[in-house]
Amino acid sequence: MSSSLRNQPVLSVRDGHPIAHAREPIIDPNNLKIVGWWCEGAGGQTVLLAEDVREKMPQGLVVNETSALSSPKDLVRHREILKINFQLIGKPAKTKRQKLGKVKDYCYNDGLFVQKLYVDRPLFKALGGDTLIIDRTQIIEITDKFILVKDAEVKETEVELEEAPATEAAPAA
Repeated sequence: MSSSLRNQPVLSVRDGHPIAHAREPIIDPNNLKIVGWWCEGAGGQTVLLAEDVREKMPQGLVVNETSALSSPKDLVRHREILKINFQLIGKPAKTKRQKLGKVKDYCYNDGLFVQKLYVDRPLFKALGGDTLIIDRTQIIEITDKFILVKDAEVKETEVELEEAPATEAAPAA
């Protein structure tokens, strides 16, 4: 879950102690990949790229050495993503027809791609069910203001076919 990505110490194998604190994951809104973390340490605000993480453990994120932390201005390739500062938690999710709620959590896979969104439904809808789970394959569009999700549509013709009584074919004469 996303809580395992927040407020984690960054541990250096070479130095043998924490070198920074990973505050928030950096998520690319174009593909929902976690590309790194905003970190705080002795050198101020830095970025730890996911590719520089040697291992993710319960004790924190393990890197080889202090040089794994970069200044945001030095990361030219990631400049646009860093500037966007995309936040997934709290982002409204909706379909073309209705508001679904706000993202309260997400889970990710080993490749650090966001796999599922957990959406808190509004109170009046929550009485009818639990948290809404949205798979990444259901996402149509991600903007600064919302996440657009596919409608769970059942075509009327399919419903009519399902509801129609089964009839036996008359024997051919």
